[in-house]
Amino acid sequence: MTREYPATVAGPYEPPPRTFLDREERPIAIRRYAEGVDTLAGMYTAFDPEDRAQGIPPAREDQIRTWLEGLFEDDCVNVVAWHDEDPIGHATLVPDGKGACELAIFVLGPYQGAGIGTELIEALLGAGREDGIERVWLTVERWNGAATALYRNVGFESTDTGNFELEMAARLREDAAE
Repeated sequence: MTREYPATVAGPYEPPPRTFLDREERPIAIRRYAEGVDTLAGMYTAFDPEDRAQGIPPAREDQIRTWLEGLFEDDCVNVVAWHDEDPIGHATLVPDGKGACELAIFVLGPYQGAGIGTELIEALLGAGREDGIERVWLTVERWNGAATALYRNVGFESTDTGNFELEMAARLREDAAE
């Protein structure tokens, strides 16, 4: 199947670093992340099993570490949201081998619904655009209305009407050829 991308360029997106107060008035900093798995492994071991989607993040620490190692390859883009010294959210762009990147985002439960996901995705897409990424896609479970609304609000459009998962895509650069 050939993935379709919107004709309109999404954005604008400012790359990290950025800081803001979330809806709970907590100071949040977002910056690129390349420090390795240790700090983020701790965040993911605290991840609520109810917040796992499509089998990720993995549940066991050894699986989390292996999964994270794959996300820190040279061609991946990673940004992390911090509250004080603690990572509370992570978003990544992973090349799909077909000239685009798949987006994944994770925010710890106590920080969800506070605007952090929007800021995190926009920072990630700004970093991706800065790195020359042209097209981004993701899949989301159809029942996850909050996530679907978030993706639409930051410029993603539905591209697939599969059964269980909804595929969405965004174009980051005008010169992105099909």
